[in-house]
Amino acid sequence: MSLIGKFASVGSATMASRILGFAREALIAAAIGVGPVTDAFYAAFRFPNLFRRLFAEGAFNTAFIPLFAKEMEGGGVEAARRFGEDVLAVLMTVLLALSSAAMLAMPFLVSTIIAPGFAASPEKFDLTVIMTRIMFPYLFCMSLVAMFSGILNAMRHYFLAALVPTLLNVILIGVLLVALFWQFDPRQTGIWLAWGVFASGLAQLFFLIQGARHAGYSMRVRRPRLTPGVKRLLVLMAPALLTGGIMQINLLVGQIIASTQDNAIGLLNFADRINQLPLGVIGIAVGVVLLPELSRALKAGDHADAQHLQNRSMEFALGLTLPAAVGLMVMPAPIVAILYERGQFTALDTAMTAAALAAFASGLPAYVLTKVFQPAFFAREDMKTPMWFSLITVVVNIAASLLFFPVYGHVAIAAATSLSAWVNVLLLAVTLWRRGDFRPSSLTLRRIAFMLLASAVMGVVVWGMLTGLPQFVGHDLLIVRILTVVAIVVLAAVAYFGVALATGGIDRKELARARRRDRKNVSH
Repeated sequence: MSLIGKFASVGSATMASRILGFAREALIAAAIGVGPVTDAFYAAFRFPNLFRRLFAEGAFNTAFIPLFAKEMEGGGVEAARRFGEDVLAVLMTVLLALSSAAMLAMPFLVSTIIAPGFAASPEKFDLTVIMTRIMFPYLFCMSLVAMFSGILNAMRHYFLAALVPTLLNVILIGVLLVALFWQFDPRQTGIWLAWGVFASGLAQLFFLIQGARHAGYSMRVRRPRLTPGVKRLLVLMAPALLTGGIMQINLLVGQIIASTQDNAIGLLNFADRINQLPLGVIGIAVGVVLLPELSRALKAGDHADAQHLQNRSMEFALGLTLPAAVGLMVMPAPIVAILYERGQFTALDTAMTAAALAAFASGLPAYVLTKVFQPAFFAREDMKTPMWFSLITVVVNIAASLLFFPVYGHVAIAAATSLSAWVNVLLLAVTLWRRGDFRPSSLTLRRIAFMLLASAVMGVVVWGMLTGLPQFVGHDLLIVRILTVVAIVVLAAVAYFGVALATGGIDRKELARARRRDRKNVSH
């Protein structure tokens, strides 16, 4: 399968999860709306999610996948199995200790880290403590999920690992439908959602263990030992703890500051859910596929292939992210209204969420480029350089948030997150250029310039349609608004891809070759 085919495989599975995520958020907006329960749920959910992304998907996988790939290349499946079993034993021990300590200290954690601003509202504070305790074991499950996903990705089985996150949304949608049918009050609904999160972690872990067995990889639980391989993993993980979860750290910083403003956490999360669609589909696809592919190329000493992989990844990422960013910045309000404005979610909530969405979207290209540039460091086992850059971006994020929050409120949090993402990607790009580890080819730079032109043309088309059709964009009937937005999106896509294909920003011949390679692989 070609590189684009692998991106498409992971991206399609992630797209399914994100679409279900929209359904979930729309149901949450209808069942709970924007208020104290929504703030409590999202604050509680973000905390184990932060640790999951830092400890599991971030630090763990960026260190584990290159080492696992080396074991596979050097000693075959058995050597990789022994390494995996040693890592599993240590990982489970650490997770049990961390989860136990966090559960006991939860009131302290909520008052100091998760949402200090909730201390002024005892009811919201107590509900956050309850929900976080219910959901925190999700971290244990999802850390093991991250390990088995890393194993499957290293073995080039990408689809299942990208598909299982849909279980979270499927289960939560089921919970919300029951809550709406039986007319649960918001607090009851929030508690049941917390239990649904925990149940989804168990379900995802079960299916990935079965998937690994089906791929010919099963493991025994051993006594934890600090073998040389495990020690090397821990050394690499230490700086990656910060690097891999930089966006989550910035969002947590924003949550801490936003907890002092009523409803700000809920508004930011509704906006971030929309922003996560292109970021998740494109960014996750690039990050999941590029790291193991790049690790193999560098292990084999094929630096030309490594450069090719990064150039194609950069083109793929920006080719889809640039128009998505422009679209979300130009027409955030109609999108938010269609997705959320019903039930407890008001027109004022739409306006406030749309402002945050536009600010988040301004950083979309930077978020995705980070997924292209960081693997170039990780594949060379350089975790420290991205770590220092991550520290700098956290400082930038905190400074910008504190400076502008008193004036712009929750929108300042989103804008500061985007600004810090651009600082991070600039530092990564300059360092790779100076080291000679990655310098975009002249062809790639020329294509990106034409993508920017095509995105600008598309933005003008969208703005013109919104200005010329206000009676349809703001129509009372939901179906009219949906059809209008769909028509605008279709015309925007025609404008963008028309200009990009005509100028060479997107290579028609290369896409055709990729489709032929994929059809050939499927036929065999």
